Amino acid sequence: MGGPCPKSLIFPQFPKQSLNLERWVLILFLVVVVVVLPLPTTATAVSPSSSIYDHLRQQGLPIGILPKGITEYSLNGSTGEFRVLLAQPCHAKFENQVLYDFNVSGVLSFGRIANLSGVSAQELFLWFPVKGIRVDVPSSGLIYFDVGVVDKQFSLSLFESPPDCTAVDPSDPNLNRAAHHTDHYSHSPSGSLSKDGITLATSCKSIYFKRQFNDDVISHLPNKLCPI
Repeated sequence: MGGPCPKSLIFPQFPKQSLNLERWVLILFLVVVVVVLPLPTTATAVSPSSSIYDHLRQQGLPIGILPKGITEYSLNGSTGEFRVLLAQPCHAKFENQVLYDFNVSGVLSFGRIANLSGVSAQELFLWFPVKGIRVDVPSSGLIYFDVGVVDKQFSLSLFESPPDCTAVDPSDPNLNRAAHHTDHYSHSPSGSLSKDGITLATSCKSIYFKRQFNDDVISHLPNKLCPI
């Protein structure tokens, strides 16, 4: 009566092994993409939402220890090493004048900056390189500048915000004087401060230390700038 029955459609069958292979190839491709894509390094902080001031705050330090006018910065998240670049050398006024060079670098850790370079503090007519900055943990409301001969202490309230920084002429001799370490200075048994045999202060204790410290502190400073 009717014509021949149509043959049923037959679709090719792929072996399960082939599907598993394709799945593994896809997984391998994704792994390679993730590994090969450049990852952000810890050497330089480039996030537009962060700044060196944010990193200071995260480490329990006041942001005012660095001035305004920073053009760029880098930070190694593993070692804490950082470097900031300023548009020009400048000085800021706290209780004393503080001089910032073009480049300021150091090692940042919680409550402390070590191996600091590019910052100097003035006391009377002398410039002392600041070798480190630290705060007490928990906070005592004080901040300490290591100027080699002693830690100079200031109120934290002076460093609540980045200070305005007045430009300094790079040829200013103060820049060269500030770069000298305190090792270039010597003291005599009488307590006078000298450089290259020229007396700079007749009584270090009365002129320098008593300006910042009381007699009890001075008596605990053997073998420092002012001998006991």
